[in-house]
Amino acid sequence: MSKENQKTQQEVMPSVANFLSDVWFEGEFKNQPLYLQEIFELLLETESGNNLDLRLKMLSCLRTSRNLAKTLSPFSNTEIVNACNTIAVAKINQ
Repeated sequence: MSKENQKTQQEVMPSVANFLSDVWFEGEFKNQPLYLQEIFELLLETESGNNLDLRLKMLSCLRTSRNLAKTLSPFSNTEIVNACNTIAVAKINQ
């Protein structure tokens, strides 16, 4: 692995851990795909929702949210928090 790639990975992993930690503390992220779907369905009933570009963005948001929830679903809340903390501590110790 080149030094550039190694540096990028060292910067990205703590950022991802911080993101997941932030998402975690914002509430039930595992339910967010359902929340987004409900919001988007209501928007689609409005005149503003009758926009192909907006619909594509909504689908992309739903897909990303579902993928995050699916990826983290096998893990308990404690496991996710501990993993984020481990990555954050590893970055500080470098």
